[in-house]
Amino acid sequence: MSDEKLVYQLAGQIDELDEKAMEAARERQAVLAKVPGSLGRLEDISIKMAGITGKVKDNEVKKQCVAIMCADNGVVATGVASAPQSVTLYQTINFTRRITGVSSMAKYFDIDLLITDVGVAMEIPKELYTDSMLTEKGEIPIQIVNRRLANGTKNLAEEPAMTREQAVKAMLVGFEAADAMKKAGIQLCGLGEMGIGNTTTSSCLLGALTGVSAEDLVGRGGGLNNEGLATKLKIVREASRRCADMDALDKLANVGGFDICAMVGAYLGAARNHMPVVIDGFISIVAACMAREFNPLVTSYMFASHKSMEIGYVTAMERLGLKPMFELGMRLGEGSGCPLAFKVIEASCAHMSLMKTLAEGSIDDGYLDEIRKGNFF
Repeated sequence: MSDEKLVYQLAGQIDELDEKAMEAARERQAVLAKVPGSLGRLEDISIKMAGITGKVKDNEVKKQCVAIMCADNGVVATGVASAPQSVTLYQTINFTRRITGVSSMAKYFDIDLLITDVGVAMEIPKELYTDSMLTEKGEIPIQIVNRRLANGTKNLAEEPAMTREQAVKAMLVGFEAADAMKKAGIQLCGLGEMGIGNTTTSSCLLGALTGVSAEDLVGRGGGLNNEGLATKLKIVREASRRCADMDALDKLANVGGFDICAMVGAYLGAARNHMPVVIDGFISIVAACMAREFNPLVTSYMFASHKSMEIGYVTAMERLGLKPMFELGMRLGEGSGCPLAFKVIEASCAHMSLMKTLAEGSIDDGYLDEIRKGNFF
């Protein structure tokens, strides 16, 4: 079987959510010791978790991991990024030192990081690499997993960013990451990235996917000046138009990045493994939108963390039909929204498992009859 056929086969192996478990979860929510609906979206999360796992309560999600896909983008040669390409290299290394935004939170909360080099342009010291996504003990490694496909992509403004075959291989890296997390006992995962220039690749993909104008998708990324912003708008406008009629895989190959392709595979792989997966910011959510093109069922396994400050985020969120958990003015990337969302999901699972029903709390729920009949919640 070819790698491309394998990708489509794996993407097709996603189950629908367990409707019986979700209905039982709704029934439990209705009799817990509270006014029904009073825990708001925490209740919705617990019901969705029941659908993902098939368990109404006792859903353990304390073993967590953020998978970070790292790669460079040739389009930075056009001046669309405010930061030098070397930042991709140094931040990829710094993830292992636990001193970046997401990795500092991961250290504090004891969250694993699965750091993968899918195509960092500059050389990473060999001693920081590992060839396996799991240690001999079956744990997530501290080192950087070497799945390097090339020294970054080509300049999408002049030619396809990668070949279709490379896009497929990057997606398979994502499927491998999801399988590794599952084998390591990870119960809740999130997806992040590192790659200077990837707000441009993300905007190109989203424009090609939705037909929304570049002006409504493109922001300043990490702090782009006016000249750089004008260039970025032009590139996104032209690339989106060029790729509009292509299939999802060709869109990824023409204007995507190795990091985004790997994230697409990881979303699909997490859903295939019945693993809840958290979306971070703009790049992460565009990858989620692309995963949906391969199998719409993948969205059922996703939770959106924060509302990114990037202007294209709203378009992507509307396409997925999801709603972010919080808005904190964040725009870092890396997967930095995932640890915060993990704690919200933990809280949702905790109340579903540990909260008692009205009857168990010796509370006569007759006072709720009128509220229920009138739907006065």
